Amino acid sequence: MKAKVRKITLLLEKQYGIPKRKHSGNPLDILIETILSQNTNDQNRDRAYQRLKTRFPRWKDVLEAKTKNIISAIRSAGLAEQKSRRILDILRWIKEGEGRLSLSFLKKMDSEGIKKTMSALKGIGPKTVHCLLLFGLGREAFPVDTHILRIGKRLGFIPEGMGAEKAHPWMAPLLPRGKSLSLHLNLIRFGRSACKAKNPLCGICFLGKECLYPIK
Repeated sequence: MKAKVRKITLLLEKQYGIPKRKHSGNPLDILIETILSQNTNDQNRDRAYQRLKTRFPRWKDVLEAKTKNIISAIRSAGLAEQKSRRILDILRWIKEGEGRLSLSFLKKMDSEGIKKTMSALKGIGPKTVHCLLLFGLGREAFPVDTHILRIGKRLGFIPEGMGAEKAHPWMAPLLPRGKSLSLHLNLIRFGRSACKAKNPLCGICFLGKECLYPIK
């Protein structure tokens, strides 16, 4: 299975190139952005995040805002009431523990410690933690979203009956060293452009030989 994942990683890089790692974003920004992404698409997430930052430029402003105003700002992301509570609870937790609204303390922790600490918070599941590690802290981590779960099952490197939560530890030993960012971003690109949920473009798919369900 490890060899299969490596082969797919290399084929994706041949087709799309090797994504460059940008300077890691602010971990708290990445965390809030990922919470907004839950159960919605990137466009709705981005719109909600920009509106939130426009209305409340500092996280301190969010913490001091009325809940109804936060809900209004992030409504486009869906589940606005639930997400606003999660965001406020997390900001309060950080402020109480650190005295300031920063996740810089995570940089001193190893990845397993970060997973344990952050997963204890309500509303932060495996995908959110792995996004924080990969994009917010520059660590080797592999978030499994709906695109990757679907593609992984079609290509056979994620078992058919497995959910996203179990797929995160499943994938960890299969990843080629140093390729988690590349595989994650390229699989998402592949899922959006070719291996779509409905009407996948199997006839022009460059990974057809790896697929368990090719449509001729």
